[in-house]
Amino acid sequence: MAEQEQPLLDAFIDVYMSSLKYLDEFISEPAKAFHLSFEQYLILREITRHQNVTLMDIASQRQVTRSAISRQIRVLLRQGYLRQQPDENDRRRLYLLATPAGEQAERLIRQRIDQRFQGWLDMYGEDRAQEILSFIRDFSQVTRLKNRDH
Repeated sequence: MAEQEQPLLDAFIDVYMSSLKYLDEFISEPAKAFHLSFEQYLILREITRHQNVTLMDIASQRQVTRSAISRQIRVLLRQGYLRQQPDENDRRRLYLLATPAGEQAERLIRQRIDQRFQGWLDMYGEDRAQEILSFIRDFSQVTRLKNRDH
């Protein structure tokens, strides 16, 4: 790395340490009141939005292993946010359904997330938000391609 680029790297590290690593906390905080991770909330959200969702559907959509999703779903089942219902034609196939408590939790968490996001939009404006989103998408795509090639 060229010596003149060192201050830029230091600035990136400073931003990461002071801001970016807290982004996950900012996003996931509304779900914590319901003892859920943000990932668990997203699974609950998927189930409340669609019918006949199975564990394998979620694993496939997220491109993760069945066991990774199974651990998340186990928490949702244990906390009473989800229930399983066997398919009438194939009793081995289990559909995931939100319970009334799960539907209420998803709705309240979504409202809190919407409020946080609206505050962010009010502060930065939609144009700036689109710029940030575009940069993050580009960064993610380049990073995935580089990681795939190595």
